Amino acid sequence: MHKELRRVGAVVVLMFAALFVSSTVIQGVQSDALGKDPRNTRTRYDSYQVERGPIVLADGTIIAQSVPSNDEFRYQREYPQGPLYAGVTGYFNPIQGATGIEQSMNDYLTGTSSDQFLADLARIVNGQPARGARVELSIESKVQQAASEALGNRRGAVVAIEPKTGKILAMVTNPTFDPNGMASHNSDAVTALYKDLLANPLDPLINRAIGGNLNPPGSSFKVIVAAAALASGEYTAESEFPNPQFIELPGTSTKVYNFTREACGPGETVTLAEAIRQSCNVPMAELGIRLGADKIREQAEKFGFNTPLDVPLRVEPSVYPKGGDVPSTALSAFGQWDVRASPMQMAMVSAGIANGGVMMKPNMVNRVIAPNLDVVKSFDPEKLRTVVTPDQASELTKMMIAAVATGQSNNARIEGVDVAGKTGTAQNGVDDPYTLWFTGFAPAQNPEVAVAVVVENDGDLGHHSSGNIVSSPIAKKVIEAVLNK
Repeated sequence: MHKELRRVGAVVVLMFAALFVSSTVIQGVQSDALGKDPRNTRTRYDSYQVERGPIVLADGTIIAQSVPSNDEFRYQREYPQGPLYAGVTGYFNPIQGATGIEQSMNDYLTGTSSDQFLADLARIVNGQPARGARVELSIESKVQQAASEALGNRRGAVVAIEPKTGKILAMVTNPTFDPNGMASHNSDAVTALYKDLLANPLDPLINRAIGGNLNPPGSSFKVIVAAAALASGEYTAESEFPNPQFIELPGTSTKVYNFTREACGPGETVTLAEAIRQSCNVPMAELGIRLGADKIREQAEKFGFNTPLDVPLRVEPSVYPKGGDVPSTALSAFGQWDVRASPMQMAMVSAGIANGGVMMKPNMVNRVIAPNLDVVKSFDPEKLRTVVTPDQASELTKMMIAAVATGQSNNARIEGVDVAGKTGTAQNGVDDPYTLWFTGFAPAQNPEVAVAVVVENDGDLGHHSSGNIVSSPIAKKVIEAVLNK
């Protein structure tokens, strides 16, 4: 009898232990994850009983706010600037949850973050209603507006970063959508709109600045290959390469030509600096073969390729693949093969060079401010990694200045300002539209902004387009907006 009681007692003890462990894990470890789970509709419904904090820009412009509602949710989310900031704010509704900053900063906006515990306790003691904190972004309205107007109706994206701090000054994606429609409390209307947006072949819900399928970077990637060459210690800006009209990739019948279908200048050889200035593919393909895929990948990964990143929006990792053979490596040296990049990534490349080889972590949140105006959290500049040495950054800057001043990126020139930059005109297939790029920074010797622009679908100009024709002028207007603030 006692033996049976001991067995029952042991089982009861084990059950209580299991209950204790599971409740501890759920409440202490998994609570945040469960609260953020998009399937947790109860959390979303409860959050509508709280006045969600606003999202504002550096100059105080409100881009998301909560106003009283006449239905059971008490508050309605509004986006006063409409589509202009949809790629930044995302949307928040009780049916599908949140995207964008609404999602990544949800704990602060609802007042439930651990950083707000004491303030929340004081609120309860004082009998004040629950309110979320204000999230202040680094985005600058004039720069965002300039980027949006410059991009116009073209399919693509623009990112602008302050090199010394990593602050994101602009993030524009197009086509976009009006988040007010997605913030509706009418479930049928939201579901119908969401289905329409998903069915749209132009994918307006995708933030092309940081995600989607990504695009081949084309000749803008030559800056990374040049950095790899300098980092190897075997090459300088004046290193020379054969200068034929084309090169036949080893073991194939594939011929690589320069964009002009001519040699890169009149000489039998051409320097690395001149290949960058004129954006020549043939000498870069030769350089890629000599360097090998491992060295190019190593340099690309220093700049951030193949690495996840939150800004705090999740950035889709740009890709320099493994397993490339010699022909693939040659193609990758001018941003083709299976190399893929986001505008955020290419802006980071320029920002790292602009900052003397030190890449700062991109971030679009300045601080979080409680309803009582106390600063809940500040986001200070953070060094991400060293991408090149100061001397290498200086050499790359000189090459990029020449590309804009007298080379194939000259449509980014600004009177009285040294602009460092590099364009790209990437192929996506024999008859498919080009992807058009620009990445660069200015002023070259004391950089205030690094910019990356991508335009898809030939910029609606057909194969007569190029990165210099379409993307350079867009970048120029964004740079001017920063310098003229």
